[in-house]
Amino acid sequence: MSDSSQPAVNPALVARVKGILLQPKLEWQIIDREFATTKSLYTGYAMILAAIAPIATLIASLVFLHQGIVGALILAILSYVLGLAGVFILGVIINALASSFGATPNPVQAQKLAVYAYTAAWVAGIANLIPVAGGLIALIGAIYSLVLLFFGLPILMKVPEDKKVVYYVVILLAGIVLGVILGAIVGAVAAIFVLSTASVAALGASGY
Repeated sequence: MSDSSQPAVNPALVARVKGILLQPKLEWQIIDREFATTKSLYTGYAMILAAIAPIATLIASLVFLHQGIVGALILAILSYVLGLAGVFILGVIINALASSFGATPNPVQAQKLAVYAYTAAWVAGIANLIPVAGGLIALIGAIYSLVLLFFGLPILMKVPEDKKVVYYVVILLAGIVLGVILGAIVGAVAAIFVLSTASVAALGASGY
């Protein structure tokens, strides 16, 4: 009788995560040579890992902060969608800037860079399960993602060595602006839910 059971997690995805986190320079060389499409990068990798932080945050919100499930779920979904959108836009920015720094424009290579560089931040998102301390762990993951981006930039985008740092800094600044914008959207929605909840509670307390 054959065992038809399938592994719960794609072994190739696990191998890629381990490779990019533990041996980034070698893994970027492998990624550089791989065939990929924007669709495959997102459906087979980004959409899976990007869900870690929103799910962890959702659980923490319900268990520790006792938020309403509807509001917490909507915020989790919004964070997930905007997070993926942010990665995609960053890839577009990387490609759009390439020729200005002597790099080779290639939209798929740029998306590879954006997607796989985010690995550390996505994986560290599991720490959102831990109140307070989890934020520090997530920050460390985000910083390591910036390191991964720096390692992968010259390999995937073929940027000249003398322009690598400036190209990286411009991408970094663009990413910060993008992150602030997306964060503000999530924050605004969260504020709306907080105000709505407070208004309902006030009405209930007043007897209306």
